[in-house]
Amino acid sequence: MKISIITVTHNAGDFLRTCIESVQQQSYPDIEYIIIDGKSTDNTLNIAAFYDNISQLVSEKDQGMYDALNKGIALATGDVIGILNADDFLATDNVIANISNLFEINKAGVVYGDLWYVDKNDTDKVIRKWKSQPYKKGIFQMGWMPAHPTFYARRELFEKYGNYRLDMGSAADYELMLRFMHKFRVQSVYLPQVMVKMRAGGMSNHSIKARLKANQADLAAMKVNGLKYPRIAAFLKPLRKMPQFLRL
Repeated sequence: MKISIITVTHNAGDFLRTCIESVQQQSYPDIEYIIIDGKSTDNTLNIAAFYDNISQLVSEKDQGMYDALNKGIALATGDVIGILNADDFLATDNVIANISNLFEINKAGVVYGDLWYVDKNDTDKVIRKWKSQPYKKGIFQMGWMPAHPTFYARRELFEKYGNYRLDMGSAADYELMLRFMHKFRVQSVYLPQVMVKMRAGGMSNHSIKARLKANQADLAAMKVNGLKYPRIAAFLKPLRKMPQFLRL
């Protein structure tokens, strides 16, 4: 089973080496690693050119992160597709092997797991622990969602149900997971392992205004995928994250 991993970059030189090397160090042999760059002006491309584990490297203007991810999906030839943000890294060298094993054993369409938020500069300092759980019908209604950086899906699902929607703003990842798991009921399996360490920060959390805008995008994602009582779910969604800060 070939696993395609897509990293989107734009002036990501500060942390890109750690990201790439976490893929390079995986024990699983059949990885296709794709980097989609948005015409970086720093040393991103020079760093990427140093590594021989990158299967494809594209650098061109895009319409943002999700447009770049869609470009990567179009290039991917793996049986399964996942993403790895340029600032983040795979937590251990057996992550991809364990993901592949679950796809093979369970014939799953989607596999997801746990994520730790770490300090931007001191990655040994854990700020928040996102521990997920097995999917149950209706759990999205309670504000639950998987951690998107741990979300791996069979390539055929993107072909059948579509890619990331560019009209959903920062909720494009949430909308896609809702679409696959809730709307189309794709068989999903939880991997109880820290899969990704993610540097704290993000485009939907850097200000109150951004957070309010993100909440509106979440609500739109819920409505288009037929979630009952979307306003209640939108209210519960941020509340479910509070215990993540207490698991330290």
